[in-house]
Amino acid sequence: MNFAHLTATAPQHPTTPWLLVRVAEQRLYLLSAAGEVLQSWPVSTARAGVGEQEGSGCTPRGWHRIRACIGQGQDARAVFKGRRPTGEIWTPQLNQAHPKRDWILGRILWLCGEEKGVNRGGSVDSQRRYIYLHGTPDDQPMGIPLSHGCIRLQPEQILEVFAQVAAGTLVLITAQEDQPVIAG
Repeated sequence: MNFAHLTATAPQHPTTPWLLVRVAEQRLYLLSAAGEVLQSWPVSTARAGVGEQEGSGCTPRGWHRIRACIGQGQDARAVFKGRRPTGEIWTPQLNQAHPKRDWILGRILWLCGEEKGVNRGGSVDSQRRYIYLHGTPDDQPMGIPLSHGCIRLQPEQILEVFAQVAAGTLVLITAQEDQPVIAG
């Protein structure tokens, strides 16, 4: 499988590995600069579907860049709140004590939109919406849209992704047929 055709839509041609989230497939791909698949993982995107509007609970589409890589050295199940570790480690018992908590575990890759009017600026700004790729509890299913807008991965898998990217890495989120959003 090759996604080289998508690089033509990038804000700049990728010169390092980059990430592709295919929402319809509920899958994250690590791609070479040439668009060849290096690795892939199942994910869980937004229960509310795709969309860019603030407050929608949707996963935003289009080109993004990793703004910050947070959590280096933390346990795979370290709990984060406000992008800071709480000192807790997720367990089923902790989950029972806080059943309504939206768990962010292990690592955070904070996204910044690259497309003005699509996912950057105004009421569609992915960074201000706090859209992340992040770890989620082991008991959360992958391949099913259940998040509040972020892209969730299993704890060990977010560690794998985190080890292969850096701040500045390009990320494309597509809804179907790999069509990026075009600002209207």
